Amino acid sequence: MHQEVRIAGMGGQGIMIIGQLLAHATVLEDRNVVWFPAYGPETRGGTVDCTIIMSSEEIGSPVSSSPHTLIALNQLLLDKFAPSVRREGLIMVNTSLAAAPDYRDDCHIVEIAANDVAEKLGSAKAANMVMLGAYVQLVKPVALESVKECMTEVLPKRNHKFIPLNVSALEKGAEIIS
Repeated sequence: MHQEVRIAGMGGQGIMIIGQLLAHATVLEDRNVVWFPAYGPETRGGTVDCTIIMSSEEIGSPVSSSPHTLIALNQLLLDKFAPSVRREGLIMVNTSLAAAPDYRDDCHIVEIAANDVAEKLGSAKAANMVMLGAYVQLVKPVALESVKECMTEVLPKRNHKFIPLNVSALEKGAEIIS
């Protein structure tokens, strides 16, 4: 198993959290992982992305110039990173904030109105978890249970009160794909 995924959005959308959850779940399942964060120059509200490489083999480099998957939570970074996804890759689009690229007919495109789904669950801030649940259900790089198990370790203690909402959002994202 070798999976490279780039997750991209704006500061405050929980991009780094879902990347860390994937990374921790991969370690929990005794595989190799690299989590490589990148931030725009802005202090607040700037661009944020991270690359996660998960593999049963040793990982040679933390850099992925053509990931298998892009999870894009907004239009700006969808437009920036969609061209780099490898042919026959996966592009997951949060259609609450972005329109799917019509120029990538060589990729599987999954459209999820993640903010709308999360809002119905109680908070649009859980859109990241909806997208993560859908990704895990579709690609199966780790078990959804492993992601849930890592929440107390990854989320700051002050945010543990949101774990039930995050679990519901993960499950709803997985259900959308099923």
